[in-house]
Amino acid sequence: MPHLSTKTYGTERGLSCALRQWAAESHCALLHGYSLGFKFTFAAEQLDRRGWVVDFGAAGFGRIRDWLHHTFDHTLLVAIDDPQRDEFLRLRDLGLAEVRVVPGTSCESLAEHTFVETQPILLEASKGRCWIAEVECCEHGANSAIYKNPDAAMKEISAEVLQRALSGAGL
Repeated sequence: MPHLSTKTYGTERGLSCALRQWAAESHCALLHGYSLGFKFTFAAEQLDRRGWVVDFGAAGFGRIRDWLHHTFDHTLLVAIDDPQRDEFLRLRDLGLAEVRVVPGTSCESLAEHTFVETQPILLEASKGRCWIAEVECCEHGANSAIYKNPDAAMKEISAEVLQRALSGAGL
């Protein structure tokens, strides 16, 4: 099994953004805001020379932190399939909003989008030594969603199967 570490970039950090879930049949279809939070679970088979999975400073997590701020800090998130997308882009063109077009605006979609965008950053920074096992996106203390890295899940299952096979073979 790999070593795991977590980094929480909580809702108190001020990644305040506005969004709407246009297809919702509730008030969630209206523009509303959150100070989003993110929790990353990192994994590595081998620790680095300092005994860490991930360097949480500028050399490791710094580029991920920069991406989080660029994407979620004082921005307007618009789903790529939002029927009013052009109106929101007009706000951008008028200088009234920092619009970020994303695959979806649900916590589930934002957790997956964050994984997709930050996994390559971590792989490059660690030269492939570690990876993101999962990303949790929190709207607030009561609502969150988790996206699990499908490749990491397969590594864990493979390691468990191998361990059982070795212990069953008496090795």
